[in-house]
Amino acid sequence: MPRTVDATVRRRQLAEAVWRVIRRDGVSGASVRNVAREAGTSTGSLRHWFATQDELLHFAMTLVIERARERAEAVAAAGGPLVPSLLRVLEETLPLDEERRAETEVWLALTARALVDPRLAELRDRSAADLRAFCAHAVQALVAAGEARPDLDPDLEAERLYAVLDGLAVHAVTRPSTLPPDRAREVLAAHLRSLGDTP
Repeated sequence: MPRTVDATVRRRQLAEAVWRVIRRDGVSGASVRNVAREAGTSTGSLRHWFATQDELLHFAMTLVIERARERAEAVAAAGGPLVPSLLRVLEETLPLDEERRAETEVWLALTARALVDPRLAELRDRSAADLRAFCAHAVQALVAAGEARPDLDPDLEAERLYAVLDGLAVHAVTRPSTLPPDRAREVLAAHLRSLGDTP
């Protein structure tokens, strides 16, 4: 068991080295050689864990998904009133601190790479479907709890919430001076409140 845990930790450490290289040098700079140098290990040692650059990039993208999911699940497990709890869970998808900013920058870089990489595209699409499904779940929960307008179209509002999250994430990373974390939180909270407002 300790060897399995060590392997998991090591793979995550190497993926985080990929993130640092991508943030500094772009996806094209994330070669096995450069990542090995960043991680302070040999190319041969790195290839023990990831044989190719494609494997490295795939795992780096997977780690973004896993970390966001782990945080969101921890927030959801803490419970509390529905609307504030949903807001905190949804915030875990946004770049509101350095950790989440790093994840979002890497995610966007790898999403661009996914245009020409079928394996990354599959991962991107699966993650997008999961987030869209969670948005639908969030809207349904608000409806069931009487926190949403009775005439609300759940499918439309799920799509709208998904678009709000995507837009906030992109704007917060590409134009951080115009959308600081507090403002992003404010916009998301206002959107959730609007689901219960009388038109």
